[in-house]
Formats: sequence, structure tokens, C-alpha cells
Amino acid sequence: MVAVKPQKGHLLIAEPSIIGDLSFNRSVVLLADHNEEGSVGFILNKPLHYTIHDLIPEISASFKIYNGGPIEQDNLYFIHNIPHLISGSIEIASGIYWGGDFEKTKDLINDGKINRDNIRFFLGYSGWDAEQLQGELDSHSWIISENDLQYKIIGKSSSDFWRQKILEQGGDYLIWSNAPENPIYN
Repeated sequence: MVAVKPQKGHLLIAEPSIIGDLSFNRSVVLLADHNEEGSVGFILNKPLHYTIHDLIPEISASFKIYNGGPIEQDNLYFIHNIPHLISGSIEIASGIYWGGDFEKTKDLINDGKINRDNIRFFLGYSGWDAEQLQGELDSHSWIISENDLQYKIIGKSSSDFWRQKILEQGGDYLIWSNAPENPIYN
């Protein structure tokens, strides 16, 4: 098996062996940045019990908020696939962008020009120091996968995303796809 090196736009799929880690158990993380100084990503499949309207009352939309990771959970971040509408955004990869003009974004949502297939909001992010992610990869905590959905990943339902990604791995991973999240319940 050829080892895939992490890069911006790749997905990190939590190995089934990550049990008891509340942040990363059964997580799928989009790497928003990866370089010699470290890595930043957003957990794609951990919705919270908030909507954007709950956090920003002047936005009249019910887009879900996701737990982006354990770092800076009091800050709101977003990714999107509409850079032609949101200036100041940074391309991650494959038509996915990070951040941009938030005031303009609020107006676009309220005007109905942005829908949940275009944008995803996160409280917090996932981050790794320069060698930390490589250490976790070496200890088999993550599977690296290309983002085959590209920009469509933003509107992807999160309820069984980890399971789908584990099924795609095949082999010994197939048994984990139907295992309960807590092995005690097995």
C-alpha cells in the first residue's frame, strides 16, 4: 500500500481504534491547511444543537453549526464553494474555500443567495503542530483520503459520513462500519 501524504483538501478519517476521544472518535476532518508549520482542519460530521440564527440572530437561516474541533470553540469559522460571491476567501482545494467577508456573507444568506449546499459553519477547529499530525499518522490514528466529493462535500449529510468513508476502505475496515460507537454496547 502506497502511503498518501497529507495535503490541503484531503480528508482525515479517524481510525476505528480512536475510542474515547470525544473530539475525534468517528470523525472526518477536512484539511484546510497543511504545511511545515502545522495543520488546520474542520470536523465535517459532528453537528451541534445550534443553528446560525441561534449564534447570530441577525441571520435568518437555520443552517446547522458543526463542531470544527477542540481549538478556539468560541470562534465561528466557515467553508464554502462560492468565492465569486464571498470576497476575501482562501482556496483550500477542489472548489472549497475558507472564510471571507462575513458581513457580505450574512447579507447573502438573508437575501437567499446562499443555501446549505454552499456553506458550512463550525465552532472551533482542529489543529496540529508541525510534527504532531505526522506522529498521529505514524501511530495509525488517521486514514488519509482524497476528497472525491470535491466542493459538493459542503452539502453532504453528516449522519453516516464516517461509516461511508470506512466502507470505502474495504478489507478489515468493513466490520467496523456496523460496530456501535461504544464497543461496550456490542
